[in-house]
Amino acid sequence: MVQKYAFVMMTREKWWNRFIADHHDGKRKQSYVQKGAAPPKNVSLILFYVSRPVGEIAGHAEFVQRIVGDPDEVWKKYGEESVLRSESEYREFLGDQRQVSFIRFQNFVETRHGLPLIDLLALLGKRRLSRKGFYVDKETADKMVSQMT
Repeated sequence: MVQKYAFVMMTREKWWNRFIADHHDGKRKQSYVQKGAAPPKNVSLILFYVSRPVGEIAGHAEFVQRIVGDPDEVWKKYGEESVLRSESEYREFLGDQRQVSFIRFQNFVETRHGLPLIDLLALLGKRRLSRKGFYVDKETADKMVSQMT
């Protein structure tokens, strides 16, 4: 069983670019919004894999907490941390979901050199990645981060 030190979160380029913009605008804490009860529950580090066309782990952040709950209540409390720019964009994103997860993080780092998919697969000894993200142990996370600096 993998020690759950870090979580590799899959994100689209659109959301990645908003994380970067929010970070440059001085946002200290940010949240990644997922439908339902999404992982991770408790880790130390989040690694962001940016899907096509980027295809690499492009940054990381310190995990703060996962909040799962009623969409209205969670938005009222943490909506300003989200990359969703308005409550209407949030509602459109969620659709008819009755539960939402806000994955809160801080100390966001956009790395100079990403970790390309081919190198990531070699490091993990896998042929493909889970589209929902996956946990890695501390040793693997440290290797990933060191290859991005």
